[in-house]
Amino acid sequence: RNLQLLDDIVWEKELAVQKTSDTLSACRLRSKMLAKQLDHVDVEIEREEEAGNVAAVSRLQAMSSRLCAELEREKELELRIALALKQNLVEMWQIKTEQGKYNILHEQLQKDEEELQMQYQEEREVRIWKEKITALQAEGRRRTQEKREEEARRECEERNKKILEDARRNHEKAVCFLKQSMARIHEKNAKEEVKAQEHMERRIQAVLSLKTSITSNRERLQTLQILNKAKALEAKKEEMKMREAILAEGGNVTREIFLHKRQQEHEKKKEAFRELQKSRKMEIVSRILQEKASIHKQKKSQSPSKAIKARGKLEVIFSSIFKTCVLSPKSWRSPSVCSLAGEGTAPQGQSSENTAQDVLWESGDEDTERDQTLLVPEFPGLWSRQYDLHKVPKAEDPTRLAIRAMRKKTAEKKMEELQTGILHKQTVPGREHKGCAFHSKPSCIHFKDFDVGQIYKKKIVLTNASYSVNYCRLVGISECLRDFISVHFDPPGKVSSGMSCEFLVTFKPEINEGLEGEVMFMAQTGSFSVPLKCTVKTCILALDKELIDFGSLVVGETISRTISLTNSGALGTRFK
Repeated sequence: RNLQLLDDIVWEKELAVQKTSDTLSACRLRSKMLAKQLDHVDVEIEREEEAGNVAAVSRLQAMSSRLCAELEREKELELRIALALKQNLVEMWQIKTEQGKYNILHEQLQKDEEELQMQYQEEREVRIWKEKITALQAEGRRRTQEKREEEARRECEERNKKILEDARRNHEKAVCFLKQSMARIHEKNAKEEVKAQEHMERRIQAVLSLKTSITSNRERLQTLQILNKAKALEAKKEEMKMREAILAEGGNVTREIFLHKRQQEHEKKKEAFRELQKSRKMEIVSRILQEKASIHKQKKSQSPSKAIKARGKLEVIFSSIFKTCVLSPKSWRSPSVCSLAGEGTAPQGQSSENTAQDVLWESGDEDTERDQTLLVPEFPGLWSRQYDLHKVPKAEDPTRLAIRAMRKKTAEKKMEELQTGILHKQTVPGREHKGCAFHSKPSCIHFKDFDVGQIYKKKIVLTNASYSVNYCRLVGISECLRDFISVHFDPPGKVSSGMSCEFLVTFKPEINEGLEGEVMFMAQTGSFSVPLKCTVKTCILALDKELIDFGSLVVGETISRTISLTNSGALGTRFK
């Protein structure tokens, strides 16, 4: 850096010396020119004086004086420039003398610069060589990629050709199959048309026969209607006589009439059951005969031993079923009115009915029924389990009957007390239940953000929170809610502790106003209610910050904070 500075100073001094010498040469040239002009003016003055031209002489004298003044100035300038040139030369030689002291360093610097340039040249050559190698590798990769792409394109073309060929073959097969399918469909449609025509003819014949039967049975129907009317009048008269007789005896008219009607309905059911039992007996007999006939037909296709075994097994099974259900049917016992009203056990005659139903098979078409067999059972449990079909059900234990009757009376008593509003405290050993007997989920029935004209439904679960069995019935709803709220609640009867029941609340708003009320219930331990609330759509605006804190600031600094305004309601609004 110092050597470069010295070189720059020498160059500047040389340039200054060159400029000063040029200026000195120009100044000397102007002095020579002014001297020549002055000599020329003196000659002109002498000539004009000889001629006696005073004006020209005065003019030339003024010019001569001006040229003399300029010549003096140029000489002074020439002296100053010569002095400056001498000073610059002295300084230049001093600097060159100073520069000569650093010649060895200057030569070393030049050598270092040459070596550095050679090193740069070598690095450039190495870099160029590496770039050429990289370019050759990139070219190789490009050619390899092109080769792979060409191979992939060829494979894709071959695959597309194969796909097209497969599609063409599949299309030909599909066309062939379609033709065959269409032929079968046409044949099937033709058969169906023939069947439909035959069915239509049978229906026409049936309609004609029905028409004739209607015309023939019209008089009989009128006769039956007259008889039914007469029977109804007679029944009314008997009911009136019975009512008068019961009133005369001082009994409960409603109860006695209800029991009489239940007895009549029971007699009708008994008669219908007998008819059903007869029809089932005939069906079982027909099924046995059909199975025997089918077994006889299959003797040719099966080995003699297997056929004999299957026949023996079927004959034993059907003989036992026939003896049980046909030859020795149980007498159907009519249950009492009290047992029908409160007892949950089935009458003894239902066991024979279930046994008869278990051995029946669903009948299909007449053509398929001829070929059906019972070698493979339709109900596996009938063959896998060893039941004694001749076993008569045992009579129930009198103790159990007594316990059941006592429980039934207790349940009826509790229901009557619940209906009349008599309340009881629930106590268990060491504790007494206090508070609400049932808990609702959710605890409050809330219809939010409703629209007028829509229908909203909610299912509520009531859980028995008392210590024992409890009852629950719906009392009603608040007066202000009756035009908009309806409750569907099926009384569940006995509700054990911890068990639950459900009821459905339907809300049909007709006005856009909020409503509040409750759904009232009655339990064995007292009344309770579930609150109900209906709220209209509102806008609920809230900010996410209560305090805007900008912290520490510097004068002139700008800081921004973001505040979020949220509407959590269902109604939109404007704000500013």
